[in-house]
Amino acid sequence: MSAAVEGLVDEALAARLVAAAGAELGSVYGLQGKRNLLERLRGFNEAARYSPWFVIVDLDSDFDCGPAAVQAWLPAPADQMRFRVVVREVEAWVLADRTTIAAFLSVSARIVPRDPESLNDPKRTLVNLARRSRRAAIREAMVPREGSGRAIGPEYTGHVIQYLSTVWRPEIAASTAPSLQRALAALQTIAEEQD
Repeated sequence: MSAAVEGLVDEALAARLVAAAGAELGSVYGLQGKRNLLERLRGFNEAARYSPWFVIVDLDSDFDCGPAAVQAWLPAPADQMRFRVVVREVEAWVLADRTTIAAFLSVSARIVPRDPESLNDPKRTLVNLARRSRRAAIREAMVPREGSGRAIGPEYTGHVIQYLSTVWRPEIAASTAPSLQRALAALQTIAEEQD
């Protein structure tokens, strides 16, 4: 199955989801931000007429809900297209496995939000959790330096990719993130068709 995503964190997340659904990930396209991904969406959809595709994009604050975004961005998906909108950012899905993200960040699970899809800025929430880490290495890697003007720390992406690749449990996360649950179900239908 081919995929298209906004960036490197999304690529790691897509790889875990495709594997969890029992499918195999082939080439991954995009990786140049949301705008680029949406500009190329029609071409990806055309390709999905011939082979399976998985495309994930953040809802951010573009629309009130995922279905409205899908209707605007891809109202007529091809049969083999699995186009999923993350409510609101992929970090919501990262935070949805509360136990393992708390352990990874060395924070109490009690401070990890129980409903990550209700957050307006899940990435900021993840960075703020890292800010409270008991491990200096996590704080230095994931939290932006004072006065840097950046939203994330210098090694944020690498640490989140490491977490997704080694610890994150998509099936557990799906139990508290409905858009993730729907994404997994959609991927499983493709995997079943490939068998």
